[in-house]
Amino acid sequence: MQSLKEILEKVSRGEIKPEDAEKILKLHAIGELSCLAKLDGNRELRKGIPEIILAEGKAPLDVVEICRRMLTDFGRVIVSRCSIKHLAAIKTALPNDNVLEWHEKARIAVLKKKDYEVKVDGGKIAVITAGTSDIPVAEEAKVIAEEMGCKVYCSYDVGVAGIHRLFDCLKEVISEDVDVIVVVAGREGALASVVCGLVDAPVIAVPTSNSYGFGKNGLAALMAMLQSCSLGLAVVNIDGGVAAGAVATVIANRVAKFRKQKK
Repeated sequence: MQSLKEILEKVSRGEIKPEDAEKILKLHAIGELSCLAKLDGNRELRKGIPEIILAEGKAPLDVVEICRRMLTDFGRVIVSRCSIKHLAAIKTALPNDNVLEWHEKARIAVLKKKDYEVKVDGGKIAVITAGTSDIPVAEEAKVIAEEMGCKVYCSYDVGVAGIHRLFDCLKEVISEDVDVIVVVAGREGALASVVCGLVDAPVIAVPTSNSYGFGKNGLAALMAMLQSCSLGLAVVNIDGGVAAGAVATVIANRVAKFRKQKK
C-alpha cells in the first residue's frame, strides 16, 4: 500500500492526477468483506499503525478470508493472538506469491507479498521484561514495533528479584539513546517503576497476568503500575503487548521524524 506522503509526492511530480489520488485514498479508506468485517485501510495512513487482525474469537476460515482481502489490498496483514488452528488454516490458503512469518512466542503471524518492504523510520525502542514468563507479551510489542519500522533492543529476565541484572540493560538503553522503553512485568510489577526512575525516556508499562494468589491474573501488577510514583510512566492493559508496541512506535517514529529534520 502506498503511504499518504508517496501519493502526494506523485501528485506534485505530475505522475498521477489529483482526482486519481482522491480515488486511491477513497478505495483504501474502508473495505467491506461481505458481512464478516470492515477493513480500515486508511488506519496506517492516518496513524502510522497498520490494522491488526485479532484472531482470538474468530473462526479460522473467517481469519483466512480477512487475510486474503488484506493481502490483496495492502500487501501485508498482521494477525495477533493466532492459534495453531488459525496458523494451519492460513498456511493452507496462502497464495504462492506471499510469505509467512510466524512468531511463535508472540503468537503473531505476519503475511506479506514477496516484494513488500517495511519502511524503516528510525525510531528506537527498548523492550524489557522482569521474568522469562513475561517474554510472550514482550514479543508481541517487539513484533509490532518492528513491523512499524522501529529498531528494537530486547533485555529479558532482568527483574527486581535480582536487580543487578538490570544494569547492563540500562547501559544499552542509554548508549543507544532509545526513544521509548517498554517494560513488561507480572507479580508486583515493580520493574517499571525502577526503570522509569533511572532513565530520561518515556516508559510504557505492561502488566502481565503471570501472578497468583492475592492480586492474581495481573491485577496487583496493574494497580502497582497505575500507583507508581515514578513520573514519565504510562500503563496499558494487562497482557497488552500489541497496544504497548503500537503506542511506543508512534512516539519513537515521531521522535525520529524530527531528529531527521534537525539533521
